[in-house]
Amino acid sequence: MEEFLTAHFWVAVGQIILIDILLGGDNAVVIALACRQLPPEQRTKGIIWGTVGAIVLRVILIAFALALLQIPFLKLVGALLLVWIGVKLIAPEDEGEHGNIQGSDRLWGAVKTVIIADLVMSVDNVIAIAGAAQGAGEQHQLALVIFGLLVSIPIIVWGSQLVLKLMDRFPVIITLGGMLLGWIAGTMAHSDPALVPYIPQDRTVHYAFGVAGALLVLAIGKWVERRRAPAADA
Repeated sequence: MEEFLTAHFWVAVGQIILIDILLGGDNAVVIALACRQLPPEQRTKGIIWGTVGAIVLRVILIAFALALLQIPFLKLVGALLLVWIGVKLIAPEDEGEHGNIQGSDRLWGAVKTVIIADLVMSVDNVIAIAGAAQGAGEQHQLALVIFGLLVSIPIIVWGSQLVLKLMDRFPVIITLGGMLLGWIAGTMAHSDPALVPYIPQDRTVHYAFGVAGALLVLAIGKWVERRRAPAADA
């Protein structure tokens, strides 16, 4: 029980909730599209059951990811993916895949659509959340993941529109979110089993890797934005 009272635990919980909000904007769109043809009285049920099913499936995927992260070099691969995800968050591409989401006029058809779409789109969430959880220590990682995701459910279901409006009004939130993913990527790479024998595992080096990852995502993201700006003006 003492592990649940440590600063590392609550920092990781905060990271998981923030990641799920930042990377969960697509979830809100998918839920809305999948449930748009339901009768009004069934829409709330479709949203709740679709979200719960998607979260359960995500917990199972993250449980596998936590186990896989113990294999040498896989944390390095995960770190590179997180850097890429962080860059996409700062400098997003125009995406039209939501137009392919088909609504259903039946409750369980809509729920199934939400779960399947979330499964396809949740690779980034799974990697990022597993990285945040492994930074909290070896014990209770899965409990931490479940707790963080459960807390984020009402935020996604009822607060996603508010969060999206805040992101539109204060773009720095998205930039900081991308840098957070870079931080997790750096700390994940630092603790890769293949590198542990060669790199000091003290806190100073750990934080240095995190800072380096955050700055790397920021630098690449801003560079990509600058590269795209002339093309958009042309």
